[in-house]
Amino acid sequence: MSVELESESVAAATEGERREPQSIATLVRRLAHQLATLLRNELALASAELVEAARALLTGAMAALAGSAILFAGLLVLLSSAVLGLSLVLAPWLAALIVGAAVSVAGVVALLIGVRRLSAQSLKPARTTRSLLKDKDALLRRAQ
Repeated sequence: MSVELESESVAAATEGERREPQSIATLVRRLAHQLATLLRNELALASAELVEAARALLTGAMAALAGSAILFAGLLVLLSSAVLGLSLVLAPWLAALIVGAAVSVAGVVALLIGVRRLSAQSLKPARTTRSLLKDKDALLRRAQ
């Protein structure tokens, strides 16, 4: 049994080439092949997106780590000078306690802000998700 395709895609065959009627088995094989190709392309896109996101995340983390190390050294010097300055008017142990408590509070606040900003949403492959939804909609429309 053969089914004749009379669609615009057949009429627009490359370089005026005329298509012959194709059997249902041939059409099903072509459909399976095209779906497999589509799935491979979607997986390749998802993989590329995840690699890109991981690379950006790694680059940002390395820069933040280097900046944090330098900032930490500067902060230690500033904290020791704050303790030395306060020890001129207070007992040295009390000056160190006050500066340590203030820095600890600031550290807890910074930690909480950082934890809130870390989310799995930033690693979500958005383009792949949109593309898969488009493909699903197109397949559903053709099936109807």
